[in-house]
Amino acid sequence: MLKDFKAFIMKGNVIDMAVGIIVGIAFGLVVNSLVKDVIMPPIGLALGNVDFTNLFAVLKEGLTPGPYASLAAAQAAGAVTINYGVFINAIVNLLIIAAAVFFLIVRPIARMQARTKKAEAPTTKECPYCVTAIPIKATRCPNCTSELKTA
Repeated sequence: MLKDFKAFIMKGNVIDMAVGIIVGIAFGLVVNSLVKDVIMPPIGLALGNVDFTNLFAVLKEGLTPGPYASLAAAQAAGAVTINYGVFINAIVNLLIIAAAVFFLIVRPIARMQARTKKAEAPTTKECPYCVTAIPIKATRCPNCTSELKTA
């Protein structure tokens, strides 16, 4: 049983999947830092010194009554909050990751597949009289001997 498990784990697909997950997590962390530390500060500055991580609405005050200066202060007081600033950051993260996946993975693979489809030209055509497959260059059908029109 242990031998079967070892064979399963050592298959290429499992190892490739594990590497993909690890790289995906690292990519997510890089994008998260990009959004949090590079993209959102200038946007917040342009909107009047807004820190998106500190945008929240208090639903119920905590042990210490509000107003709270930051989300961390509200959470430390035990307040129930809707953290819409964090949600905005998550949406920006999603858009950046989706754009990166689209432009770095989906489009190149689609282009590569389109090239291989163009390279695979048909080698046969259908006889219009007897509906059998014949070579593309044939001028007469070998099955029904009909003369074929050249295109």
